[in-house]
Amino acid sequence: MSPTQAKQLTAKGAATRQRIIEGAAAEIRERGVAVTTLDDVRARTGTSKSQLFHYFPDGKDELLLAVARFEADQVLAVQQPQLGKLTSWAGWRRWRDTVVSHYRGRGQHCPLNVLISQLGRATPGAQAVVSEMLRRWQDEIAAGIGHLRDAGEVAPDVDPERTAAALLAGIQGGVVVMLSTGRIDHLEAALDVGIENLRTSTARNP
Repeated sequence: MSPTQAKQLTAKGAATRQRIIEGAAAEIRERGVAVTTLDDVRARTGTSKSQLFHYFPDGKDELLLAVARFEADQVLAVQQPQLGKLTSWAGWRRWRDTVVSHYRGRGQHCPLNVLISQLGRATPGAQAVVSEMLRRWQDEIAAGIGHLRDAGEVAPDVDPERTAAALLAGIQGGVVVMLSTGRIDHLEAALDVGIENLRTSTARNP
């Protein structure tokens, strides 16, 4: 079922489809994409085989793509409105605290883990969704850096896109370390050092 077809569902149909997607997402977070079957999803969501294939006629690959879209939206939604308000240093601090608090609370079951380590490798379609999500995330960060640069808060030679890419890579690396060790301090360091480097860029480049 394409996104256009999904939009044409009745309210009840849309709710059922969303329930299947969220149930599948929860199952994958807990068990992993490799071992999660359609029967597992049906049991968790209380849907029949005919219902599941009505909403996802192409089976598991189509469902995985829908889950990837859902999880990608979750990754960005939990950072809002702070991610869209990186127009002051106080705003950057609020965003930093939001990111750290979210990943400290979600741990192994965070959407980013599911996307990067599992769904992104499952199908080409899901990989494209992950790439788009990262693009949107980087664009939001770059927009904040560009705003500060225009306001004279960041050195004029700072490249918003490249700097945003480095900061985003640091966040992902910090999350990976947290998932492997349970320690949040690497994620905190990636954010704190990245933001501090932005703050002090004008002093380094008068």
